[in-house]
Amino acid sequence: MNARLTSWIILSVSLFVLVLEAKTIDPYKVLGVERNAGQREIQKAFHKLSLQYHPDKNKNKGAQEKFAEINNAYDILSDEEKRQNYDMYGDEKGSPGFDAGHPGDNGGYTYFTSGGPGPGHDQFNFRPDEWQSMGGQGGSKSFSFSFGGSRGQDSFGFGMDDIFSNFFGGGSTKGGGSRFGGFGGSTRSQSSPRSSPKSIRNINSQVFEKEIADRGMTWLLLSYTPTLKGNQHIESILEEVASSLQGALKVGSINCETELSFCKDLGIYPRRGPRVFVYSYIASEKGSLVEYNDDLAVKNLKSFCQEHLPRFSKRVHLNHFEFASSTTEKLPRVMLLSTKKDTPVIWRVLSGLYRKRFIFYDAEVHDVSDPTVRKLEVDALPAIVGWLSNGEKHVLKTGISVKDLKSAVDDLSALLDGFEKKNKKAGARKAQTNTAEKLIPLLTGSNFDAVCGESTPVCIIGAFRSSRAREKLESILSMVSQKSLSRRQKSAFGSRDSVSYTLLDATKQPAFLNAFDKAGFKSSDKLLVAYKPRKSKFAAFLGEMTEEEVERFISSVLNGDIQFKETRQKPTVK
Repeated sequence: MNARLTSWIILSVSLFVLVLEAKTIDPYKVLGVERNAGQREIQKAFHKLSLQYHPDKNKNKGAQEKFAEINNAYDILSDEEKRQNYDMYGDEKGSPGFDAGHPGDNGGYTYFTSGGPGPGHDQFNFRPDEWQSMGGQGGSKSFSFSFGGSRGQDSFGFGMDDIFSNFFGGGSTKGGGSRFGGFGGSTRSQSSPRSSPKSIRNINSQVFEKEIADRGMTWLLLSYTPTLKGNQHIESILEEVASSLQGALKVGSINCETELSFCKDLGIYPRRGPRVFVYSYIASEKGSLVEYNDDLAVKNLKSFCQEHLPRFSKRVHLNHFEFASSTTEKLPRVMLLSTKKDTPVIWRVLSGLYRKRFIFYDAEVHDVSDPTVRKLEVDALPAIVGWLSNGEKHVLKTGISVKDLKSAVDDLSALLDGFEKKNKKAGARKAQTNTAEKLIPLLTGSNFDAVCGESTPVCIIGAFRSSRAREKLESILSMVSQKSLSRRQKSAFGSRDSVSYTLLDATKQPAFLNAFDKAGFKSSDKLLVAYKPRKSKFAAFLGEMTEEEVERFISSVLNGDIQFKETRQKPTVK
């Protein structure tokens, strides 16, 4: 055996023994967790220990071997199938007796890394003196090792892939590269390479455009290539951060080896190592990728992510807030009242998700006894108050309690969805009213004969003394006039043109109402007058102005169920 081959065998066997020792160590003990530990607990333990023994930070003797043990243990326990195999057989590959070995020939022991003895497997038998010369422990027995793989796989005639990939995370290389790569390369999973953990979603260009770009949710993204070291360590940190901010943050990974052009287009291609980005809305409303360059610790990364959550809610002071809706605003408005000095995380998240559907505000208040808070009819904090596009105020929720971030975001999202539907219904009614309003003219001297002349059997006049009263009457008469059309054919008048509708500004036309009542109904801000020009008779309605009551009054007029009075004089309009 020449010197070069002997040195390689010494190196191979030494590393192989380390692998065997690592595999015989209970992964639960390595990570310091119970056998019934959940994945969350296992991830935390792995993250803590990997930070402690990472070769880049821990230069103590034995740290690298300990780091390998930690990665090997996590690789077993984080994979459901491997963990089940280990629990059943003591080996993640499901091969009973692997760790203990099997008695070999000549009183020695045989270990298998992939498969067992048979054709194509090289066996090396070492006498006690030979074993000692290669750095092993002396003894009375010889040892027989079997390396999986067929002859011709490598220059030494035995396959080393399993040993090195399991321990160092390396593997075969393309183009005739060394099969012993991995000393200065990947520190990925100690079994077959994984592109990303099952809990981290793989992102491609289609997913990015459909679910990330300009969607209002903050994303934590990892760009990597499988050959870079540190992937698994970084992934565990991202998982923990995403878990602690579940509901406010989503996490994904982009394999720039398979998504090369996509990564280059985004400018996130990793070079010396994996890169971490946050899809943030801080810089612009459309969102952009911001790279994280600080120490890769959970606490620091979490703070960075929180800083980059959306901020589309405007911080206001209640004493200076315009509660009346602007005529230029087409979106409903929502305001959060809380005791927080800064906009709460939940509200920031919602302001990103609903930024195109609502106008967001938030204000700091100290007590519900505040006069401005009482004015809003809020009885407990935190509270959400909303205004429809038409200015109508609604107290959406008070005394909000938060179980966890995700459930709170889900609950308040449902609340906003419901308020949005209400706003759409109000908008539809307003559009219908605006269309119908064009059919209800304001009574003037120039149109009096056409609207309320003797050719009209009944004229329904809505008299108002304020703009609010006018708006109310316009809306009600517009709706009722449409419903009343079907009744006109059954009425005593027998014509679709038997009833006309109009509005009267009582402040400008006081003489018109004096023709019906001596006081001119001055005590009423709004009223209805049913006027029969041919008979000079009228009937007045001074009750509650609701759509239902007004419809009932007009129906009674049409059906002859209302008693009419004689007018004092013929009404005129200037």
